[in-house]
Amino acid sequence: MRYDVIIIGAGPGGIFSAYEMMRGSSALKIAVFESGHALDKRKCPIDGEKVKSCIHCASCSIMSGFGGAGAFSDGKYNITNDFGGTLFEHIGKTQAIDLMRYVDEINMEHGGAGTKMYSTAGTHLKKLCLQNKLNLLDASVRHLGTDVNYIVLEQLYAELRDKVDFYFDTPVAEVEALADGYRITCKDAAYECDRCVISVGRSGSKWMEKVCENLDISTKSNRVDIGVRVELPAVIFSHLTDELYESKIVYRTEKFEDRVRTFCMNPYGIVVNENTNGIVTVNGHSYDDEKKRTANTNFALLVAKHFSEPFKDSNGYGESIARLSNMLGGGVIVQRFGDLVRGRRSNMKRIEEGLVTPTLAATPGDLSLVLPKRILDGIIEMIYALDKIAPGTANDDTLLYGVEVKFYNMEVDIDENLESRHKGLYVIGDGSGVTHSLSHASASGVYVARQILGKV
Repeated sequence: MRYDVIIIGAGPGGIFSAYEMMRGSSALKIAVFESGHALDKRKCPIDGEKVKSCIHCASCSIMSGFGGAGAFSDGKYNITNDFGGTLFEHIGKTQAIDLMRYVDEINMEHGGAGTKMYSTAGTHLKKLCLQNKLNLLDASVRHLGTDVNYIVLEQLYAELRDKVDFYFDTPVAEVEALADGYRITCKDAAYECDRCVISVGRSGSKWMEKVCENLDISTKSNRVDIGVRVELPAVIFSHLTDELYESKIVYRTEKFEDRVRTFCMNPYGIVVNENTNGIVTVNGHSYDDEKKRTANTNFALLVAKHFSEPFKDSNGYGESIARLSNMLGGGVIVQRFGDLVRGRRSNMKRIEEGLVTPTLAATPGDLSLVLPKRILDGIIEMIYALDKIAPGTANDDTLLYGVEVKFYNMEVDIDENLESRHKGLYVIGDGSGVTHSLSHASASGVYVARQILGKV
């Protein structure tokens, strides 16, 4: 079967690419191939009772399927060029912001109306951070919440499904360049197209490496972010989260001058497991519905590690640390901050007696046996720095879950059209190594769709 356009991956990049092309031309024959399940089939078996930890499903419903890894996130769309990727380096700062705002409009049209847009513009908190050697990055943040984010995806799929062919549970094995387009090969069939858009996300990093090698597309090593997820009483951070919701704060450590940053802040949220290539790491969710809120706030503290020649496997480095955590704890490890700084392993008794009730059933342990000393020193320094703007952050009972790892694809060589050296083959979203967020990935999908519409 032949299509005008085949999109590989039904994450935000693939969804918004398909949506924009469908909106721009009713004549285009479009197919989307996704290795995971349809949205309504995405169910993680972990229920906290019968199934308490990851059972390594063939297709992880948290990481793969319609909506991508962001489907069950807390649905934060950060409209900024300060973080979330380097899309602006390819398409320009103004156009990148305009596209992110356009994505926000579409989300509002599909169930997101009524959710709040937060902004760091003009906040007094920026001064407070600078006075304590912290840098609060500028952004406008649309928080959909895990619940509303799901509704938005449902409505987008309802509009797309009759006009675009979706192939769920259909991993693509190979992408081949033809004289007049491209052929993708799946387990039981092959399909051809005039143009191909690859949008496989972070979980497709190993597959993307193979495709680039086979098609002789240049890549360069990216980075890996390693750290922990912090959980503490929501009231400690409420003066930040009530005004800003998502506060991206960067700290430069005194000892090594490494950059430590807050990431994915979830006020009144929960800590969750995440499975990447069979490795269990930690993440966080939050909800727009007040009935689903908890008494805790959680956020990640991450240290970015960049590697130079001859080492190229930054993701492999992150995976090895995560595997060590899985080996010691059977999954995610949790430790009280007071235990960490005293050099002792946490146990269930001390956690149960603490002021913070965990929202994730994790194994009490010792993160110093998992994380490299330099990274751990930076995280501890950051916690004490945050304690100056949010007193109570460095309390003994603050919980640290580890490890949290953000894997980035190596950066694929693409031009200002997000097109590879093979004309008509586009690489977008987090799979390109260029975007690292829902808003940037979605914007890249819209951008490429408009490139294709302009040519057909």
